[in-house]
Order: sequence, then structure tokens, then C-alpha cells
Amino acid sequence: MAERAVAQARTGLAIAEPSAVDRAASRVRGVAHVLRRNPPLLAGSAILAVMALIAIITATPGARAIARYEPTTLSLSSRLETPSAEHWFGSDTLGRDVYSRTLHGAKVSLVVAASVAIIVTVIGTAIGITVGYNRIADNTVMRFMDGMMSFPTLVLALALVATLGSSLRNVILVICIVDTPGMVRVVRGVVLTLRERTYVESARAIGAPVPRILFRHIAPNTFAPVIVQASVYFAGAILTESALGFLGVGTPEYIPSWGNIIAIGREYVTINFWISFFPGLFLALTILAANLVGDGLRDVLDPRLRGAM
Repeated sequence: MAERAVAQARTGLAIAEPSAVDRAASRVRGVAHVLRRNPPLLAGSAILAVMALIAIITATPGARAIARYEPTTLSLSSRLETPSAEHWFGSDTLGRDVYSRTLHGAKVSLVVAASVAIIVTVIGTAIGITVGYNRIADNTVMRFMDGMMSFPTLVLALALVATLGSSLRNVILVICIVDTPGMVRVVRGVVLTLRERTYVESARAIGAPVPRILFRHIAPNTFAPVIVQASVYFAGAILTESALGFLGVGTPEYIPSWGNIIAIGREYVTINFWISFFPGLFLALTILAANLVGDGLRDVLDPRLRGAM
């Protein structure tokens, strides 16, 4: 605004304010420029966008437009059929279409991953900022977090699911409980360096209240590592949910997910490999895409790497 006023004073001409459309177009051009300069981020974003589109469509009444069959429809006369024009990915031991079940499995996996990433980010960031700034809370809370992190992730998840029961909601809850300590530790580490910065000391010196210091001066500066870490937990949640489904303690078998579809085909992998292969391929591509997005975001948001792009 100051530069605009100086330029107007020198030229004597009024400079029009950019419209909302111009600002939106500028942001789109900026995003497009970042994606062109960062091929891994572009590739990962494209794959995740396709998977998200599949998940959205399969959650609507128009799912048959791309899935072709209902994922729970049984056809014993079509058991263990090879991939063909009728069943693109073949059929499983109960005659269910593997293509349809794989597409519907994307919905379950992405719902779990997105829910976990959002919940863990919000709760982990709030706790990490608080304990990182308050030394007394740090000594108490972090010992509890360290105790939770001492258990192997999958073992702790199995124990919690066995206690709470098998359902989609419980799977999300369990993965959030398991992943939150890691996010707390990451945010706490950033806050430990930020709380000694000059602008934080200045805010304390003028008597700024603690909530204002935390959420006005410290929280915005944790944005970059938190976003990158959230992408890691997004991928990790898909993998954990699939592992629980594969072991038979995740989502119920009648709800198609990549993990339980792979589990159904494990006994036939030597002769009917397609039952496990196609959901495994979708699983691998989605996790790869999430990791590519995380690496790309790290390159974009890290000022030390930004100049090298």
C-alpha cells in the first residue's frame, strides 16, 4: 500500500486496486509456477487428485458410472475369474468384482487418511505449542508422550482396536491416538527454538498475554514443518489402516478396503494374483503420491531449499 501511494504521488495518476478476480488469477499462476518447478509435487498431487475424485464419485449414487458393479454383490458362478472385459480386475473367491471393490476401497482409505491427518495436526499442534512454551507442562506431558512412542505403532494399534472393537470410527480413533505423540514432538521441537527469538521476548516484555504469544507469534511459524509432517501421517494412516485390515482387525470385511481385499487374495496369490495385486497397486501409488507431495512441500516451504528450485 505504501509503495502504491508513493508511485501515485510521483506520477499523479490513480493506480487501480487489483480486483478479487485478479488476485485469484495471480494465486493460480503462483501455484502453477510452483508445480512446474517441482515435478515430484506435481506428480504426487495429480495422483492424489485422481484418487480423491474416485473416492468422491464412489461415495455418491452415481458410483456405478465408474465402478460398474456393487462391491458387495455376490456371484458364485463368477468365482475367481481372470481379468476380462466383464471383470476388469477379475473376481474374488465369492465372485465379487475386484475392480469395483478396489475403487470403493479408495473411499475408505482416503477418509481414514484425511481424518487422521486433520485430527492429529490440530491436536498435536495445540499440545506441542503449549508444552514447548511452558517448561513445567513440557516435563510432564512429554514423558507421557515418550511412553506412548516407546510402543511399536502397529502393536499399539492392534491392542487398541482389540479393546475398542472393529469399525471405521474406531480405526480412525486408534490411528489418531498412535500418531499424535509424534506430531507433538515435532511441533515442540520447533517451539523450543521459537520461544527464544527476539520477537517473542519483545512480546513478553510488553506484557502480551500467553495465548496471544502462542497463537499470534509462535503458531504461524510452525506452519511449514506441520504441513510436511501432516503429509507423512496421511500416508502412514493409509498404511496402518491397510495393515489392520489385512490382519482382520480393521474395518469389517463387508466394507471394502485395500487391506482386507489384499487379505482375501493372499491364499490365492500364486494362482489368482490379481485379487491382491490391483488393490496393492492402488495402495502403493497413493502412499507414493503422499510422500512425493510431502517432499515437494518441504522443498517449497523450506527457505534453505527454496532458492535451489
